[in-house]
Parts: sequence; structure tokens; C-alpha cells
Amino acid sequence: MSDSPASRGFRARALADPHLVYDPVVGDGPKDVVILGSTGSIGTQAIDLVLRNPDRFRVTGLSANGGRVALLAEQAHRLRVRTVAVARADVVPALREALAAEYGAGEPLPEVLAGPEAAAQLAASDCHTVLNGITGSIGLAPTLAALAAGRTLALANKESLIVGGPLVKALAKPGQIIPVDSEHAALFQALAAGTRADVRKLVVTASGGPFRGRTKRELADVTVEEALAHPTWSMGPVITINSATLVNKGLEVIEAHLLYDIPFDRIEVVVHPQSYVHSMVEFTDGSTLAQATPPDMRGPIAIGLGWPGRVPDAAPAFDWSTASTWEFFPLDNEAFPSVNLARHVGELAGTAPAVFNAANEECVEAFRKGALPFNGIMETVTQVVEEHDTPVTGTSLTVSDVLEAETWARARVQELTVTAEARA
Repeated sequence: MSDSPASRGFRARALADPHLVYDPVVGDGPKDVVILGSTGSIGTQAIDLVLRNPDRFRVTGLSANGGRVALLAEQAHRLRVRTVAVARADVVPALREALAAEYGAGEPLPEVLAGPEAAAQLAASDCHTVLNGITGSIGLAPTLAALAAGRTLALANKESLIVGGPLVKALAKPGQIIPVDSEHAALFQALAAGTRADVRKLVVTASGGPFRGRTKRELADVTVEEALAHPTWSMGPVITINSATLVNKGLEVIEAHLLYDIPFDRIEVVVHPQSYVHSMVEFTDGSTLAQATPPDMRGPIAIGLGWPGRVPDAAPAFDWSTASTWEFFPLDNEAFPSVNLARHVGELAGTAPAVFNAANEECVEAFRKGALPFNGIMETVTQVVEEHDTPVTGTSLTVSDVLEAETWARARVQELTVTAEARA
């Protein structure tokens, strides 16, 4: 495909177009899948789905950070994978020991890859689909590797699209990315009912997290334990705190813009405490299509792995014989300024989203350690974004630019949090 403005526009519109199916030809039989982040929330649920559907999916490789080697070895043996990758080279001896304990005498052990590039190396291996369930911007390199190798990418790692949007879009072929976030999987399905020209607005729903209804003043003294008590979803600590600040929703607004080529002023966020409706598409004729299921990530994962097919009984369905109430509320942008800040950095584009994301990750860690109050997360992120007044933009953006911007943002947050601690 050429790199003219017209072709880039088409590529952006088609990046996750449900009408288009990117299907690499890799042979018959079950679809070969690589799972990145296999010991995390997305990875463990994906493995559950695979094990219940052995006729549809076969896992050939697993990757993890390396903090849970016993679980990784158990997964590898149960799935009979060819390759296991860990980001931490120091855990390789423990991993090999765990693998030896899982595998019987005479059973061939899987290949072990280790180091910062291991997940990217695995993402480029021979398979049909790569599920990127890694948390954080470290998922960018595996995302780019999977796309460059021609794999279908089931993308749960929103950060790689956020920080490397132009780089990801330049590599992705039409239909090559299937979003796995519940909100974007919902939009993905609802958009199949019309063309891009028919779309008036994307409506992204938010549960509101544990602090829905609280004012900014009431949020000043919330604890880490309270922030980790999400009322609906069971997720890792970073994503859970991002849901408490609604940074997660801001990132999803940027992601929706990049995936579907819809302007920011036509992407709305509404609070829906029940988390039954995962997102909606409003069309120009006044119709709104909502995708709804009980809260369960196995449904979006099944879309990511199985599209264009659907996986029967992937997740629970509603019991329509039982009465229920579904509520929707406007977002309180004063208490939760993260969404508007995300729109701002999304419009700046270039390295600005990388600075936003890296600063937030560093601030979340500072909050967990007691170095920042809850409201201090967004106050500090805002300051760092404002100080980053010359973001690299346009087609000149490189991976090095992204990494340098992230390094600067993390260092600046550390400077600010040390100063804040000293004052306290």
C-alpha cells in the first residue's frame, strides 16, 4: 500500500473495521495463538477460553514478565507450547527448574527466550494470532513485531497504540488489529451495522470506578486499598488505579480515535455503573447501537481470538427473565480531569500521549508507595504534560522519540514526587 495521505486515511479508518478481515494463511486446523502476558488477568482468562475450545485454538507460545514462574511453567505444560519467554533474564534458572518439575521424564521442554526483547521475538514467531495482554507501554515493541511479521493482533495492550499511534498505524494492514478492551470490542461490533460515514458519535462507557459520585475534595484522602477496590472488574493494580482516576477511560478515548478515525469531539464518555453496556455507536439517523453482556473479559477475548467467527458460550449471557436496572450518568470532569487531559494530549499527538502515559504510570507507583496523594496523580501528570511543550509530531516520530519522551516523563515525575515528599 502506498503512503499517500489518502492511503494513510484509509489505513486509519480500516485499522479495526469489522467489515474487513485480515487472515494470514498459516495452515489448516486450530488457530495457532501466542499469548503475551499469560500470567496476568487477560492471559489467564484467554488460556481458560483456549482450554475450553481445543478444536478452535492452539497456543504455541507464552510470555510473561517473570514474577510468577511456577504458574508460567504450569501453563506451558498444560498447553504444550513450543516457546516460553520471560522479560527478566534473572529468573531463567527458576523457570527451567519449574518447567522440569512440571514435565515428565522424556517430555521435551519448550524453548526459553529471555530478556527485554523476548516478547517481541515471540510475537514475530510462526502463528496466526498474537494476543498482546501485556500491561504498560512495554507492549509497544511486541505490537510492532507482530504487525511487521504479518500476524493478526488481538490487542489488549492499549498503551502500545496510545504511545506509538503513528508507528502502529503505519504497519497495520486493514483488519489486522482486533481490539480486546471491552469498550473497543463493543465499538468494533456495533460499527459493523453501518459505514464510517454513518457514524455520528462513539459513546464509551465507564463504570465510574470505586469513587463514582465523590467530589474532588472527597477524593483528597482516599487510600490505596480503596482505589484498588473496583466494584465491577478484577484487574491488575495499575489498571485498577487507572480506573479509579479514570485515566483508563482517557486512554480509551485516544485509542478509539486512533482505531476508528473519529474526531475527539465526537467521542463521548458516560458513566454506567452496572458495566452491562460496554460502549455504543450513535448513527446519523438517530439510531444508537449498544453492545451489552454481563461484565466478563472472556467475551472480548473471544472476539479478539476468534473473529470473524464467534466462540459459543465464551462468556455468560443475560438472564432476561430477571428484572434489572441500567443507569447512565454524565462524567464529572472536575473530580476526574483525566479524560479531558487525555483528549488534549491526543490532539497534540506525537510524543505527548507517551509523556501522559509514562507520567501516569510513574505517578500510580508513587501513589502506591505513599509518595503522592490520590489527587496528586493527575495534578502531577498535568504538570508534566504542560512542561513537555515541544512534542515530536507528524511522520518524523520514531520509537526512539517515544522512549526518550517516556524516560524524560518518568524522571520528571520522580523529581516532583521527591520534592513533594520533602515538603511534607
